[in-house]
Amino acid sequence: MLSSIVVVVTRIENFQCCCLREMMAAKLQKWRNLAGRLDLMNRSGAVSTRLFLHEGPDTVEELLERHLAKKEKPIIDHDEAEFLNRRRLTSTRREALSLYRDILRATRFFTWIDSRGNLWRDVLRENARKEFEAARFETDPEVITRLLIGGSDAVSSALDKLAEKQREMIEKQRRGDQR
Repeated sequence: MLSSIVVVVTRIENFQCCCLREMMAAKLQKWRNLAGRLDLMNRSGAVSTRLFLHEGPDTVEELLERHLAKKEKPIIDHDEAEFLNRRRLTSTRREALSLYRDILRATRFFTWIDSRGNLWRDVLRENARKEFEAARFETDPEVITRLLIGGSDAVSSALDKLAEKQREMIEKQRRGDQR
């Protein structure tokens, strides 16, 4: 049994060597054909437009000039400029909508009535709406970013103050219940 395994392994190795030899011979023949064609082109004086690697540019500038496409700044009219500006502002619009939703969510917790008898929730929502409407047509990215950051800070600080006051009220109630 061991001898039959050795025979099979030997045959497989011979087959692999044979296949490898055939592949190598095919590749060698391919390179010979290519070399023959190149030699024929050189002898016949045919001009080749191909640039080989060793005949490449001498400097980095030449390499970049040859292979990089030069960007020409297109002439943009007013409508195209407005469209590009709007596309750039889409992310800030998402942020503004997110901030507005955060304000609406945060105002749920303001359930007491002001001196005029209005719910603070409604007053805060109305003021937020007015401020967003006032800044609706702002196109300067720096101003928009400043408004978004200021609004976000205001919401978080209002919620922090509300939470602190509620904690104080709970502590007062606990102290009052303990007495």
